[in-house]
Amino acid sequence: MSCSKEEIERKRLAAIRKRQEKILSQSNHNNDSIANTFLPLKSSVGIVKSSPGFQPYAKPDSSKRSNGNSSIPITSVVTGTTYLISEDRFEVNPSEFCTPLINIFKTIHSKSYDSNSKLWNFSVKDYTDFMNKVSSLVPHVVIGPLPAYVLKIINTPIMHPDNVDLSPIEKTLRDKLMPFQEYGVRFAIARRGRCMIADDMGLGKTFQALAVASYYRNDWPLLIVTTSSMRETWQSKIHELLPSVPMMNIVTLTSSQDSQLVADKQTEVVIVSFKIASMHKELLQSKKFGVIIVDESHNLKSHKAQCTVALARVGRSASRVILLSGTPALSRPAELYTQLALIDPRLFPSFTDYGKRYCAGKQTSFGWDMTGQSNLPELQIILQKRFLIRRTKDEVLTKLEEKTRETVLLDESLLQFTNEDQQGLTQMAKNYQSTRSTEKHAALITFFSKSAEVKIPAICKYIKQLLKENDSKFLVFAHHRNMINAICSTLDEMNTNYICIVGSTPTNIRAELVERFQHSAACRGGVLSLTAAGAGLTLTAADLVLFAELHWNPGILTQAESRAHRLGRAGRVRVRYLLARGTADDCMWPMLQGKLDVLNDVGLGGETFENSTLTHQGSQSDITQYLSPRTNYKNKNDYIPGTNIKKVPLPTKSNDNKPTGSQQTESELNSFMEFDETDELLADLVEDSEVLADLNKNVDLHADLNKDDELLADLDRDDELLANLDDNELFATT
Repeated sequence: MSCSKEEIERKRLAAIRKRQEKILSQSNHNNDSIANTFLPLKSSVGIVKSSPGFQPYAKPDSSKRSNGNSSIPITSVVTGTTYLISEDRFEVNPSEFCTPLINIFKTIHSKSYDSNSKLWNFSVKDYTDFMNKVSSLVPHVVIGPLPAYVLKIINTPIMHPDNVDLSPIEKTLRDKLMPFQEYGVRFAIARRGRCMIADDMGLGKTFQALAVASYYRNDWPLLIVTTSSMRETWQSKIHELLPSVPMMNIVTLTSSQDSQLVADKQTEVVIVSFKIASMHKELLQSKKFGVIIVDESHNLKSHKAQCTVALARVGRSASRVILLSGTPALSRPAELYTQLALIDPRLFPSFTDYGKRYCAGKQTSFGWDMTGQSNLPELQIILQKRFLIRRTKDEVLTKLEEKTRETVLLDESLLQFTNEDQQGLTQMAKNYQSTRSTEKHAALITFFSKSAEVKIPAICKYIKQLLKENDSKFLVFAHHRNMINAICSTLDEMNTNYICIVGSTPTNIRAELVERFQHSAACRGGVLSLTAAGAGLTLTAADLVLFAELHWNPGILTQAESRAHRLGRAGRVRVRYLLARGTADDCMWPMLQGKLDVLNDVGLGGETFENSTLTHQGSQSDITQYLSPRTNYKNKNDYIPGTNIKKVPLPTKSNDNKPTGSQQTESELNSFMEFDETDELLADLVEDSEVLADLNKNVDLHADLNKDDELLADLDRDDELLANLDDNELFATT
């Protein structure tokens, strides 16, 4: 049996101590002198000597008494960590029980013992005194201090939002702000215009950001970074809410042809997409923007992405940086670092330091692994204290009716299963479960893609039932192109008027499609790409939102839900996830809930998929059976402590055909969180398609110009012909 170095050291020290106790007992010394005797043992911290000339096996001098710290345990070094549990209190978690350490705890005036956690906590005001007293136990007891940036955040005074005067904001916009939006603006100004507004989707973050920008009008020019599909929306909002800004002073950067306009001194506002920002970082940096607004800032989750690096350079010279996102972290705390560093570049020493404290960072053979989470209560405290404000629809929109979630298990008889398909999916599931974490990504993508093919017939059948028995407007979100095409073909077959928005849909066409869905009674449906149309659109005319496919990021799904459930919506919104057993849904559904658990612990969630109503698709059943109300859970034991998450996993079929709960291991959850990098690739593909669309417009323009050139050439030839005719006439006259 192999033992670790720590175990060997502990056993060696215990053996020496036992031998010493035997010698002491033979010498008839009392127990007090035994307990208060130091041994010169060589441990991981070096030689421990209690007095000069001390011999390890000599008889102790009974006349010598040790000081008050003599009962320090000598069998091992006691370590511990400190972390915040509230804005004014911190907690200490030692590695093991230590009497001298407990004695010091009891001398702190603000001491408090938690009988549930078995840990001691103290007031932040006593932190310095606490660390000074604990330092006397070094090297036998080593307690890790609070990071310098944590102390800086909790000790730096911040202006109360109620003391902020909003009169500098342009009156047109100021009069349209709702009370909770006013408070969000005051919050941002109290933090000197460097913060994140993380309100739930549909609560008017655009209004608040423009209000903050208007307050700091003297610091302009203003840079707005957003998705390609939202560039025109921001331009129209500025024209509507800030009429004092001339339209000629607003430039949307789409290509190199706009560079001169951006550099013009009269240009006050520049609107750019994430992709274009990474392509023109030198141009943006030379403009020296004083105010920057980053919409959908969760797109900057990777600190290695070109757009993140570009905006970090541009943001260093800006006086104000306002980030907007309804889902600041799509799945894990590591995604927050780049956004926090953009707000305050000098706060965190490095991503490694941040990751070790809040992402359970550990070194592996492939580098640092930052996919975990740790010290989440402290992270939540510093986020709310310094960086962001977040309100949910339930908190501020009391008149907005609730959103109900339902999971519909598709009829297995309608799935496009052949024996080969079923065997293939089963093998893919086994490959996903058994492969190493570095290879799980490829296994999931293959599994996910094949599952879409299998689900198509059942999805189309469900939509046909919906159209026959329900006349309300609906949205259908999907991920794969073959699924989107199949849904569109089904709607065509049923003679249903609908809109379709995918990555290749031009930006100007998107606005027209949204307008048609919102205001045309004949338009009943919307078929949307999860990654290309899941954010930035307002489709509140929809009563029902269907998800034909899942996505590995819960934030993508909740963003898509909020296209219908947002400010301006009248009536309840129903959300249905169409799931199929034996497909990738079996793995993805519980993983999504695991990611939401992490976000809820940091205070960035508030969503859960586990309290959704479970129904089954029936071939001949009435569609109204899927409209069952949400169950009210009242048993607190059914919830994860400290959250509103109910412990109900996605049902799976047992031998007796009864649904049972499926389980996922922590390692599977952590490995699944590694797949989020694909979102950046997908986002790039969407951005590229939109950039190509812009280029195609330019190509069409050049083609028109070429036609004009050809027409002019023809006119020139006609002029020459007429000139020749005139010469001939002159010759004939002569």
